[in-house]
Amino acid sequence: TNTKHDTKQHTERERDESQRPAKSPDKTQIPLPSLQQSKPESRRESTESKTTHKQPRMSSDLDKQIEKLRNCELITTQEVKELCDKAREILIEESNVQCVDTPVTVCGDIHGQFYDLKELFKNGGDCPETNYLFLGDYVDRGYHSVETFLLLLALKVRYPDRITLIRGNHESRQITQVYGFYDECLRKFGNTNVWKYCTEVFDYLSLSALIDQRIFCVHGGLSPSVTALDQIHHIDRKQEVPHDGPMCDLMWSDPDEIQGWGISPRGAGFLFGADIVDQFSQLNNVSLVARAHQLVMEGFKHMFNNKLVTVWSAPNYCYRCGNVAAILELDEKLVENYKVFEAAQNPRSQAGKHSLPQYFL
Repeated sequence: TNTKHDTKQHTERERDESQRPAKSPDKTQIPLPSLQQSKPESRRESTESKTTHKQPRMSSDLDKQIEKLRNCELITTQEVKELCDKAREILIEESNVQCVDTPVTVCGDIHGQFYDLKELFKNGGDCPETNYLFLGDYVDRGYHSVETFLLLLALKVRYPDRITLIRGNHESRQITQVYGFYDECLRKFGNTNVWKYCTEVFDYLSLSALIDQRIFCVHGGLSPSVTALDQIHHIDRKQEVPHDGPMCDLMWSDPDEIQGWGISPRGAGFLFGADIVDQFSQLNNVSLVARAHQLVMEGFKHMFNNKLVTVWSAPNYCYRCGNVAAILELDEKLVENYKVFEAAQNPRSQAGKHSLPQYFL
């Protein structure tokens, strides 16, 4: 939800704008095996069928860590390393287009706003009682990126079939060195080891999700290099987010009231219009594209005859924007229910304000 910068000399700029030359859509597409999409295994089927991965057993140590993280308390560096190692073992088995079953609650950007994440769980229900799909951007901007990401990761390890985490454009080494997560790890742990462990996990996060084979979920948007879901399966996701190409586009693109493809002012990804969503939806037999990535003052916003929705889950973004947040609840019949909530009132949510980097101001 910001542009890419390479050095911190640009971080004082509050407005997200591009410093890279504009580019036109890449004509070279990923090879399309067939027009008929192959259906990935469902999340539960995939977990049960894999002999190389066993679900984590009930762990008193992990439960204690979750309890600490729920209280916004840090765990040790060694515990972070072990947690990230376990998370990678689970995430490596998941698909680039991870299948998710209903009922499920879809959440947008969190951006380190830990107490607002607790407010989200208060409104949507705790995990594992509620199944969750998070659309990325767990870190940066907010005061508690470390606690936010580690809590979600611990829940993923503890309840792998109840929570799905996909990758956003901020789950990136380059971006986190500019927008707060790197500095927060260094400040709270005294070194960069936790940042390294977490960014290694970023490379294993799925690129998208498919709910009941009908709702395509992604952080950013569509790509001119991807017309069918099968093409996403051919992406090697275990890498830093590239500066261009289909993996980049999925995390950086935005819908707009245009025809076809347009140049993105972010300097990464593209703008895409209703006709592009229509073509993608028809080819892949999906009824809705759900994404995050853009601040929505009302918490959610439909576009293109309700064929696309943006969900934003960080209320009062950056502790100053005044927006509300929303989550999308989907029942077994894919009926949509949007729950809107406001920022947490806990005064501790402002803790750490004295250490806020200038680029937040």
